[in-house]
Amino acid sequence: MPSLTEENYLKAIFVLNEEKESKATTNAIADKMETKASSVTDMLKRLKEKELVHYKKYQAVKLTKAGEKVAVSIIRKHRLWEYFLVEKLNFGWDEVHDIAEQLEHIQSPQLTNRLEQFLDFPKMDPHGDPIPDKDGKFPMKLSLTLGEAKVNNHYLVIGVKDHSTPFFNHLKQLHIDLGTEIKVNKISDFDQSMEVNISPNSQFVISHEAAKNLFVKEL
Repeated sequence: MPSLTEENYLKAIFVLNEEKESKATTNAIADKMETKASSVTDMLKRLKEKELVHYKKYQAVKLTKAGEKVAVSIIRKHRLWEYFLVEKLNFGWDEVHDIAEQLEHIQSPQLTNRLEQFLDFPKMDPHGDPIPDKDGKFPMKLSLTLGEAKVNNHYLVIGVKDHSTPFFNHLKQLHIDLGTEIKVNKISDFDQSMEVNISPNSQFVISHEAAKNLFVKEL
């Protein structure tokens, strides 16, 4: 079995390769894991020896089938625990990530499957991320972000791409939560920042960086 640290690396590589704007390069993995590139290189060599990654120097890293199976299992447990914490224990969506980071390493498929059944087989976690089933299959992923929104249209916030504490704190300052309705009034030609209405009397400017990290659906 991979160690806890190895599981975290495999999950990070999977997530990076799933994102449109990035690839799992050594530097990208180092940024995501908040460590040095040299430490990442040492870990990748170890994972390669265990046949969990395809790794060549100066090239993006890819998971083997065995590595992907481990990564998807960790992601499945993480997102199920997040859903449980929000829906059953009344945690906020901004409070559950770090707790789920600990719970995701529990090695019990029976517990994971019973948790999923208890929760009535949810398809999305509290942040709008898809939850893979026991066979590792993902439901349809969210794709539309506020950064792609059009002027005068109305949107509903249904998820986030960035799960960091600073981003959640920023959303709190803007009074944005899951289910928040947003109307786009103007988009700046200079930096694509948006002037939006969050309620009839609340008008804010949202940066393009924040907007592209909010998943929405058009109303």
